[in-house]
Amino acid sequence: MYKREATRRSLLQAAASGLLLAGGSGVTRLARAGLLAGTIDSQVLDTLPGKAPLLKHSFRPPNYESPVEYLSDAITPNDRFFVRWHLANIPQVDAASWRLKVGGDALLQPFELTLEQLRQEFDPVEVVAVCQCAGNRRGLCEPHVAGVQWGDGSVGNARWKGVRLKDILTRAGLKAEAIEVAFNGADSPVVEQTPDFVKSLPVWKALDDNTLIAYEMNGSALPHWNGFPARLIVPGWVGTYWVKQVISINAQTQPLKSFWMNTAYRVPKGKYPAVDRFLSQESETSTPITDIDVLSLMTNLSEGQRFRTGAPRVIHGIAWDAGYGIRHVEVSLDEGGSWQSATLGADLGRFSFRPWQFTFTPRSKGELTVIARAMNAQGIVQTESWIANPAGYRNNVVQKVRIHIV
Repeated sequence: MYKREATRRSLLQAAASGLLLAGGSGVTRLARAGLLAGTIDSQVLDTLPGKAPLLKHSFRPPNYESPVEYLSDAITPNDRFFVRWHLANIPQVDAASWRLKVGGDALLQPFELTLEQLRQEFDPVEVVAVCQCAGNRRGLCEPHVAGVQWGDGSVGNARWKGVRLKDILTRAGLKAEAIEVAFNGADSPVVEQTPDFVKSLPVWKALDDNTLIAYEMNGSALPHWNGFPARLIVPGWVGTYWVKQVISINAQTQPLKSFWMNTAYRVPKGKYPAVDRFLSQESETSTPITDIDVLSLMTNLSEGQRFRTGAPRVIHGIAWDAGYGIRHVEVSLDEGGSWQSATLGADLGRFSFRPWQFTFTPRSKGELTVIARAMNAQGIVQTESWIANPAGYRNNVVQKVRIHIV
């Protein structure tokens, strides 16, 4: 099931009108009625340097969610893009001294790159792609599970500019024996017992034309909170692979052994349709989470909103998937008894948000549940119920919003 106690729209409106309790350091604390089902009492609207107010889940490490209203456009502005880190030591990187080390036992000619070399010595490439935390909507899962209690907003869509990872690997002389390519960022743990955040990709995904080392986001340098000066971009795959502040690339002839690969970010094997399998990291019982599930989101409709009969209403939303493309979005006004097609907006590319809208005119008073679901080009439709897993991943349940017609 998909439940809310209230919406982020009401939170932002309340914050703007001074109805919420004010905390220190520019923090606005949320009233209990404003929390999503299952979220912690300390959730707040807070502002990081260079960011608009975001829903704060934790400060060390910083985990901040975009209110749904920020996702109303196809491209998410940099200052409204969600923030997700695993480690609390996040340096302010000096672009002039930053170096990207390219090595590993599966390369013939290891080398280093400066930021200027990255920008000047390789062909620039742009891709519009959704970055979505693997735990997006964890706070909406029933039964509830442990972890950051994200709502709908640990997701964003941006125009990323950088260089193809395969061009870097080609310059270094990638060996035929390569199995995986591993990445490390400049962030580090506070205590030695915490494992460093190191991730890998199967070599076939690393060589995909759309996998980038990006240095720009929506026409500007990457924000600090989103990985300045360079980060990995893996369109179609969840954000855990999108390593920020990347400082090393290692091509390997053996699978990476890392807490963040072998223990974290895994789902039970055989429980979900196999699309992009990461075979070298599979075990007998579990497999890494990889591709993004098909999903849609209404961005201008709030739980409990009141509308008058006879007045046309336009619902705006977005839909996305792992890069197969959105075929259509449907809306139901009768608890799923019948479905009507929404109108799709501009197509910015197969990895992008696809805007949509749907117009209806309420004819009778009472409570009305609006349901939206998306289907991708493979014919895969959003699920009606969450397939439970211990970490709260892959929650792409159809969205339901209850409104009142008066």
